[in-house]
Amino acid sequence: MRSDRTFTMIKPDAVANGYIGEILAAITRGGFRIAALKYTQISKQQAEVFYEVHKDRPFYAELTEFMSSGPIIAAILEKENAVADFRKLIGATNPAEAEEGTIRKQFAESMSKNAVHGSDSDENACIEGAFHFSGCEIF
Repeated sequence: MRSDRTFTMIKPDAVANGYIGEILAAITRGGFRIAALKYTQISKQQAEVFYEVHKDRPFYAELTEFMSSGPIIAAILEKENAVADFRKLIGATNPAEAEEGTIRKQFAESMSKNAVHGSDSDENACIEGAFHFSGCEIF
């Protein structure tokens, strides 16, 4: 994926709470163009592969269970400086520490149910985007 792209997922908690439209609106208001979008659900095994980087961390089992618990929205976003700008838009992982106006401050329930995932590097954005989308699905 190019450096002007990042990957995100609207997580099962935010989908279940009906926040899809509001979160997508915040993303587009933040200057991002949606290059790919998919409503899907990942299996426990797919979640384990996706979050393999966290395999040795104590929250891994809970995270993979949660991420496979319901539908998600996967998206590839475009904007200059996409990864850093999106990380700023979503806010801190812990919504209690997130700045006012960020997606997590507005829509997250807790540190584990924090509404959205955002890639943390250009390299991971590429890997994560390719996990969910084939080339013909990206516009």
